[in-house]
Amino acid sequence: MAYCNTMAFYLPAYSIVINNFGESMAKRKKNTLSNSSTILTYIAWTLALIAILLCTLAAGYYLGYADAKQDAQKKEKLKDEKRVAMLKRVEEATRHTQATVNERLKQVLKKEDARSQLPKHEVLTNQLTQGDGASHEYDDTSPSMPPPSLHRDFIKVSAKPKLAIIIDDMSLQSQVNAIKALGIPLTMSFLPPRAARPDSAKLASKENFYMVHLPMGAQNFSHEEPLTLHANDSQSTISLRIKELKRVFPRVEYMNNHTGSKYTSDEKAMNRLIFALKNEGIHFIDSRTTSDTQVEKVMTNFGLKYVARDVFLDHHMDKAYIKTQIKKAIKIANIHGTAIAIGHPHANTILALSESKQLFKDVDLVYINKLY
Repeated sequence: MAYCNTMAFYLPAYSIVINNFGESMAKRKKNTLSNSSTILTYIAWTLALIAILLCTLAAGYYLGYADAKQDAQKKEKLKDEKRVAMLKRVEEATRHTQATVNERLKQVLKKEDARSQLPKHEVLTNQLTQGDGASHEYDDTSPSMPPPSLHRDFIKVSAKPKLAIIIDDMSLQSQVNAIKALGIPLTMSFLPPRAARPDSAKLASKENFYMVHLPMGAQNFSHEEPLTLHANDSQSTISLRIKELKRVFPRVEYMNNHTGSKYTSDEKAMNRLIFALKNEGIHFIDSRTTSDTQVEKVMTNFGLKYVARDVFLDHHMDKAYIKTQIKKAIKIANIHGTAIAIGHPHANTILALSESKQLFKDVDLVYINKLY
């Protein structure tokens, strides 16, 4: 009974404690839920802001990329338009230059071209009568054909082949302008000065590299250059002539023969010439105007390298023929590793070279001093 009374006394207190505890737990739970809800709300807003920011960046990137792409396309189109316009101007200027050069060559050299009919054996392929002035001669049984091709061993080299193109008979400013306008390395070989062209040495002096086109005796050629070397000239005469040319062309390192079918076929005469050239530090290149040339034999006897022309570009003045000869020279270079072609400052030769520039990508077009 006492126990019951005691429990009855404490029961209200326990009830109050329990109730207070329950209320406390309910409040705590409510506060926890409220805090969690607030955190989730913050997280949701943060994620939303991040998403908005990312969308903004993505939109800006794509818009910027589209604008940049459009600008790049516009710039490329403008560049193409400028390139086309420039090519048109160059083409027009080249066409005008070529026409001007052709006319100048015809006018300036008209007096030189007014010569008597040429002997049949020393062939000039009607070049002078066409108003271009420059020429080469062949000593051959067939007056319409050059000497046989230079015999060379067929050796394929791994390095890119080299081709040197010599332009003979250079003597006038208009010729130099025409050659330089091509923008490719062509070796200009200047004739010695004479009354009709007194400035050839002055023109050569303005070039970084040049050759001298040495007049030498031909078999049957009545229009030879002044002071042409002849097979019966003495050693002193030849040596004095070479010394004089060295004085007039002080930087000359290479010479090739102008005409010379008779001279180069005479071994003794060539011995005297190579002796004189060697003393002046000048190399000789055989233009091979005759199949009877003795130059190789003489050069070998002197312990010197024999260097000779492989192809004449403009034996015939037809532009299509000249282009064919250019291809032939490139083919020889590809087979042997090197090749030498000789041409003249004719309008058709200049045009053919200009229109064949793409062909030269298969070879290194070099000056003659860079061939070996």
